[in-house]
This record gives sequence, C-alpha cells and structure tokens, in this order.
Amino acid sequence: MGIVLKSSKQIDKMRIAGGHVAEILLILRDAVKPGITTGELDAIAEKELARRGGESCFKNYVIHKGVPPYPGVICTSVNDEIVHGIPGKRVLKEGDIIALDFGARFDGWVGDSGLTVPVGQISAQAQHLLDVTERARAVGIEQARPGNRLQAIGRAVQQYVEAQGCSVVRHYTGHGVGRQMHEEPLVPNYVDSQMDNPILRPGMVFAIEPMVNAGRAETRELSDRWTVVTKDHSLSAYFEHTVAVTEAGPRILTLPLDAD
Repeated sequence: MGIVLKSSKQIDKMRIAGGHVAEILLILRDAVKPGITTGELDAIAEKELARRGGESCFKNYVIHKGVPPYPGVICTSVNDEIVHGIPGKRVLKEGDIIALDFGARFDGWVGDSGLTVPVGQISAQAQHLLDVTERARAVGIEQARPGNRLQAIGRAVQQYVEAQGCSVVRHYTGHGVGRQMHEEPLVPNYVDSQMDNPILRPGMVFAIEPMVNAGRAETRELSDRWTVVTKDHSLSAYFEHTVAVTEAGPRILTLPLDAD
C-alpha cells in the first residue's frame, strides 16, 4: 500500500483523536498507585473511552492466526515486561514501573500513545531508565522533519540511549498511523540497513515509540503469545507519541486537547 500522506485537515482530525488519547492516559497516570490492579486501570480506560465516544484499537485486535485476540483496551507492561502486557489481576506494588500503551479511534482517525509510570517511590536505576526513555522519544521526534531520512529517527534514538548505558529493543518498532493503527512504514528505534529509508515528507504520520531496557536488548515472548519481556529480566520502559511531519517541523498529535 505504501506510505499514505495526510492532508492538513486530516492531521487536524488526528490531533483531536490524539488529544483524547493523551487525556485518558493522564487519567490513568494519576490512577497508578500501590494496590491498584492492571485490570482496574483497563476498566478506567474503557469507561472513559466510552464516555468520549471513541473506539478501542486494541480490544479484540488479532495479530496472527492462532493467537487469541487481545483482551484489553490498554496494554499494561510491568517492570521487565516491554510491551503488550495483558491487564488483569496483577496488583501493582511500591517500586514497580508500569508502561501504559493506548490506541483509540475517533471520527475514523487513530491516536496512539503511551508512557511509563512509577508506582510510588522507585529506585534510582528505574528513574534513570524512565528519564532516558522519555528523552529518547524527544530526540527521535526532533528528527521527524521534511528532507531527513526515516532512519535518522532510529539513529538519534539508538545513539542517545546507548550513550546512557541502556539498550534499544529490536524486533518491535514504531509505525505509520492514520485511519489504521498500523500503517507503513515501520519506524525502528535503531539503525537497520535492511529496512526502507524514505525521505520524510509533509503529511507523513508516525508513532515514535522507543522501547528501552536497562540491561541487554534481547527479548522473550511469554506463553500468552502477547507479553514480551526482557530476556535478562532487566527493567524496561516505553514512551510513545503520534507525530506528523509538517513544513514547520514535527507536530505532536498526542498531547492534551488544550495544549495547542
């Protein structure tokens, strides 16, 4: 299908979708505390999404034949879980970190975003990981400018993360966003000479989402066929924004609606 360019009016519609997603994530962030379950967080997201008239991109999503549809509205990945953690009965404890990934559709357009949240007081190592990952997202977004190559995003992320003593996850990447949650192209957080490397043009919209491990980059998929963890059991963090390439530079679409 190729990369689908969006008009300025379509990007404005995506900004509204992204704003709702951002605001629901802030509600979830404020709800994170010791004693809450990941399932309770999912219920909060589902209720708020319904109140706003949105549609979940995650619930009942089918990734491959033979893999059960995803059961949650959000992904809740705790500590050494990198992505796709399934919400349920797990109780969050003081010192945990939890990555919240959320995608939803409003008026036919998708917003996709995420962040990693401390549960109470966390260790210095965990805080360093969160700081590095959030900054890595900003470093990647800065490269989403017309005339740059796509892999400038991943190169900037990888160089920054590795300079901070952490590692970038392979096998899982960012992606194009539009009417569908996953569109072309893949947006790696590292340099891969085998992947496409188009010149960035106004109208391209990407989910830029560094996944960063405190230890090594290797991963392992759990038996639920969804949850991905670090192979060495080190902590992992994740931050994501949906970003449009515009003539004026990168435009973050997943900020609260009153942020513009």
